[in-house]
Amino acid sequence: MEVVAIFHSPFGSKFGIPRQSGLVDSLPGELRLEGRFRSPDALRGLEKFDYVWLIWGFSANETGGEFKATVRPPRLGGNERVGVFASRSPFRPNGLGLSCVRLAKVDFERCVLHVSGADLMDGTPVYDIKPYVPYCDSHPDAAAGFVDENSWTELEVVVPEALASQLEAAFGVSGLSALRQVLALDPRPRAAGDPSKVFAMSFMGCDVRFRVEGNVLTVLDACQVFCK
Repeated sequence: MEVVAIFHSPFGSKFGIPRQSGLVDSLPGELRLEGRFRSPDALRGLEKFDYVWLIWGFSANETGGEFKATVRPPRLGGNERVGVFASRSPFRPNGLGLSCVRLAKVDFERCVLHVSGADLMDGTPVYDIKPYVPYCDSHPDAAAGFVDENSWTELEVVVPEALASQLEAAFGVSGLSALRQVLALDPRPRAAGDPSKVFAMSFMGCDVRFRVEGNVLTVLDACQVFCK
């Protein structure tokens, strides 16, 4: 397979990325066609669609090693195992991801797709782009296994007023809103339960540090953007 595009995202590392596409619909991203695929003709007609499927590679995962038939989904608390083919774990036999994202704009001159709601890290290789077609891609009444049986509670996100003003100046209103939504999804590893532990997440070139106690996530500070 050849890389057809590179994805550009607010996330400089894997930590903090939403575990599924569409969970943070306002999260911005750019898809830039590469090499011989960088042709406006390859995008002709795509502007008429609202969503696209991305087939991409988990480029930040370690490669090699033996096949693991079971994984521990976060939705099950990170303890219970299910078959890898009954999950959407990033640790897959061929390291391929599949995401449905909202298409905001097609820039034919630069061969760039502006999208939102992606669950990809900055620099992720994309191997194919396909339009989302509701009549055959949407199945709203379908059973979803353990996902149906295990609810997900979002965290309350607290950002001190002074820090919120700084973040809004750096990221814009929409960027701060996206950050709040990302943090509400609880980016911590499932096993993390120590309320004194401080976590750091790379977002839009800034290390956002936070702590979680109970169902409340408090943002402590944000470095790099403000500490240069």
